[in-house]
Amino acid sequence: MQNQRWVLKLLLILSFFVLLSETLAQPSSQTPVCSEADRVSLLSFKARILNDTTDILSSWTGRDCCGGDWEGVQCNPATGRVTELQLQRPSDDRGTAFYMRGTLSPSLGSLQFLEVLVIGGMKHITGPIPESFSNLTRLTQLVLEDNSLEGNIPISLGRLSLLQALSLSGNHLRGQIPPSFGNFRDLLQLNLARNSLTGPIPPTFKSFHSLQSLDLSYNALSGYIPDSVGQIQNLAFIDLSNNQLSGQLPTSLCNLVNLSDLSLSQNQLTGRIPDQIGNLKSLASLSLSRNRLTGQIPESISRLKSLWNLNLSRNGFSNPLPVALAKGMPSLLSIDLSYNNLSLGTVPDWIRSRELSDVHLAGCNLRGFLPNFTNPGSLSTIDLSNNYFTDGISNFLAKMSSLQRVKLSNNLLKSDLSRITLPNGLSSLDLHSNQLFGSLSRILNNSTSSFLEAIDVSNNQISGGIPEFNEGLSLKLLNIASNKIAGHIPSSISNLIELERLDVSRNKITGSIPTSLGLLLKLQWLDLSINGLTGKIPDSLLGIRDLRHANFRANGLCGEIPQGRPYNIFPVAAYAHNLCLCGKPMPPCRGRT
Repeated sequence: MQNQRWVLKLLLILSFFVLLSETLAQPSSQTPVCSEADRVSLLSFKARILNDTTDILSSWTGRDCCGGDWEGVQCNPATGRVTELQLQRPSDDRGTAFYMRGTLSPSLGSLQFLEVLVIGGMKHITGPIPESFSNLTRLTQLVLEDNSLEGNIPISLGRLSLLQALSLSGNHLRGQIPPSFGNFRDLLQLNLARNSLTGPIPPTFKSFHSLQSLDLSYNALSGYIPDSVGQIQNLAFIDLSNNQLSGQLPTSLCNLVNLSDLSLSQNQLTGRIPDQIGNLKSLASLSLSRNRLTGQIPESISRLKSLWNLNLSRNGFSNPLPVALAKGMPSLLSIDLSYNNLSLGTVPDWIRSRELSDVHLAGCNLRGFLPNFTNPGSLSTIDLSNNYFTDGISNFLAKMSSLQRVKLSNNLLKSDLSRITLPNGLSSLDLHSNQLFGSLSRILNNSTSSFLEAIDVSNNQISGGIPEFNEGLSLKLLNIASNKIAGHIPSSISNLIELERLDVSRNKITGSIPTSLGLLLKLQWLDLSINGLTGKIPDSLLGIRDLRHANFRANGLCGEIPQGRPYNIFPVAAYAHNLCLCGKPMPPCRGRT
């Protein structure tokens, strides 16, 4: 009996240990350790990145890439296989230089369960797109934008038949767009912008039955826009701008009833705008600028009730403007008809009376007085340059309370600068090549000047001196060239700490170049030529590291040119016709300077 009890206890103990061992052998309810093959693939990618200022890859330590600690890596919790790799440059308002430097490892092509691959904004990832990426047949998203990838787009990527989003924009890719992309039957978004791609748009694009967004802008694509693009019925966004596309606008594009944004600017398109353009009921933005389009602007554009942006500038459109435009386009906010063969005479009433934010009518043969806008408070940008406006501009800008940019250059305007009222918030003022007179004091130093980033009043009849500059100015461009300005350059010019371009050439400025000019560390362009400046070019200018252009020609300067880059490598013409400048690139100095 006693032996039986002992045997029973022994069996109970053995059962406990068997149960314990089975429990320990069972997988944890937590996320399983990631596949060793996937971990090795990720570490091979990390090994190809030589420098990582984003600090993302520093989290890739330990054996479990699926535990949540490896930044940018996501896994299937049931299998421990990597399904997403998303590495995007962190955003930083302070302009911190985040990047990864290296190349893409072909090992990423071994992540056979990967569905999302995003490596974007890393700036310095170079080399080709690995052919092995074509093995990632489960991919629905492939985003490699804003790096520095090179070479041709692999034809084999056409094997990724499940792709819904493909973006390779912002790289240095060349060659043609692979016709194999026509295999992407489920593709919703294709973005190949900002590369160096050449050749035609493949006719196989007609297979994109689901495509909603197509961006091929800023390449060197050539040939016609294929009719097949107009057969992709779901397209809402098309940007083919900044290429070398030729031929006429396909009428088939006018069948895209869902299209809201069409940009074909900066190409070599010819012929007329099809009358069927009025069928694009959803169109909100139409940009056809910088082409070779001719004929009249079609009346059917007036039927585009959703259109808010119309840019037809720099073509060969001719008079007359359709009368129907006066009552059409009820949503219009921005219009640009600049530089065509239009002779408008006056700004049309239907433009003056609307509540527009942007009006661009440069080079439209406008004459007489500046127009009186019915809703001046809505205007943000106005460009009436290269016309024949006369009289003054004293109160023209006064009621434009939202105005940020104004361009009235190349007209026949006569005004005293000291009487021009500038609106608060104005950031860019371009009045060059008119007949303006008076002094600079008011536009440079009043309560509204702190917002100004660009002032160009060159080629006028402005007199007086250069005023002292207050602190707090935001000027990046100051061009007062070709006037009658006299006196000295004030030492307070050092208060323009944001200045990138300074041109005071062709005036009557005297005195020496102030040493404080060397404190303008952001200066890239400096022109002091054809004045009466004397003395030496101060060595303090050597502190301006980013200077790309300088001109000291035709003054009374003397002494040794600052001997350091870039001053000693500027051309001789930058220093010619002075009193006695010497030292590279001029002849060497002799004796005491």
